[in-house]
Amino acid sequence: MNLETHFSCCSKMLMTLFLLSVLSGCASVNFEQSLAKTNQDAANFTSGQLSLVQTKDQREQLDRIAGEILQKPISQSDAVRLALVNSPALQAMLAENWSDAARAAQIGRLANPVFSLVSLSSGNELELERLLAIGLLDLLTFPQRYGIAQRQIEQTQLLLTSNVIDQVTQVRQAWVKAVAAQQCLNYAKQVNDAAQAGAELARRLQAVGNFNKLQRARQQTFYADAATQWAVAQLSATSTREELIRLLGLTDIQAQKFMLPDRLPDMPNEPLPPDEVNKTVNAGRIDIRLAQTEYEAAAKAQGLVVLTSITDIELGMRYNTLKDKTNGHKTIKRGYEISVRLPFFDWGDAQRDAMNAQTLAAANRLEATVRAASSNLRQSYSAYRTAFDIARHYRDEVVPLRKAISEENVLRYNGMLIGVFELLADTRDQVRCVMAAIAAEQQFWLTDAALQASLMGKPTITSVGVMSVGGNDGSGTRH
Repeated sequence: MNLETHFSCCSKMLMTLFLLSVLSGCASVNFEQSLAKTNQDAANFTSGQLSLVQTKDQREQLDRIAGEILQKPISQSDAVRLALVNSPALQAMLAENWSDAARAAQIGRLANPVFSLVSLSSGNELELERLLAIGLLDLLTFPQRYGIAQRQIEQTQLLLTSNVIDQVTQVRQAWVKAVAAQQCLNYAKQVNDAAQAGAELARRLQAVGNFNKLQRARQQTFYADAATQWAVAQLSATSTREELIRLLGLTDIQAQKFMLPDRLPDMPNEPLPPDEVNKTVNAGRIDIRLAQTEYEAAAKAQGLVVLTSITDIELGMRYNTLKDKTNGHKTIKRGYEISVRLPFFDWGDAQRDAMNAQTLAAANRLEATVRAASSNLRQSYSAYRTAFDIARHYRDEVVPLRKAISEENVLRYNGMLIGVFELLADTRDQVRCVMAAIAAEQQFWLTDAALQASLMGKPTITSVGVMSVGGNDGSGTRH
């Protein structure tokens, strides 16, 4: 009777474990919801268009969208949209995140029970042993493992958003570089053409005895320098364009249709105010939330390791049948067994030390992230504001002054107060000034993209270089 009681208790326990194993399926991942969450949190980056392609029909639909985008010159927002619907690298990143989230969910599930069947024969006797076993510690630690799984699933969600923001920021900055390089290439050609005309005129003047060797050599030097700069500008335009093509994931056919606008967009009239930037500090930033979930997962895992590092317990229900082959008489044996791993050689102290250290590291990373958030944002805003002020200075002061100087030099040339070489030198200076202004605008749009990422909690630092106005005619005289 006592054995029957044990069997009944064991059966109820196994049924309870079975029900819990069904419930543990709640630790699962709906990746469509993850994508929707990212589209919501990073709406300024994805415009709600982030999706994972899983079928041929979805791929064909996105290919049609990409084809429509490529029908006209690609704006910055079009470039982002094109990357979202066309880039296989972005799709690979989404699939990998889904895989990571699924592995995280697996931690929050009970291990499947083990069923074993043993057949033993001796003379006229046949014995069948059946055992259904499940890890008892899986049941005892299920709430903790479920909590760890939820934290890690949340962590993969935040990583997805962070990676998407980083990818979109790269596309935005690559678009700025490609358009600015193409714009500078056009002006570099103008400098080269002006220098080439001056060199040819100097050659002819020397041929008729109106120019000495030094004067011609000086003009030839200007031309050689301009030709070098033009070649460098061609390389820069090609390199930046190809970099953008790779980020967009364009095929060779798509790359042939790919067109960029002639110039960078106009700058805003006013910069983003610092008060608006300061509101985002520690307010739902992705880097802080990511560090927080990492710490919470490590803290929960620390409590789990305290038990699992010492021992393991397995509970099983046994059902044996002994049959006499001669008369067919059966003897049934029921019972249960408990298996315990004895900590003779390893008491799990190394595992506990490792987990304690991991939790401590996660806590310090969280504190470091919180402390660095304001500093990163201030640095990013400082670069943005400096780039804005420099670009506006070129737009409102330097370029108009250079234009006024050029207009005056044209009047002086028409009045025969200066010669053609002085006019060509002034043309080169004006073009170089415009190219410096383009570089300043490029720097502003790069820092703008970096600031938008930093506001979301993805620190991206872009340095601001020094742009030279240029304008030396080679003889030390500044026009």
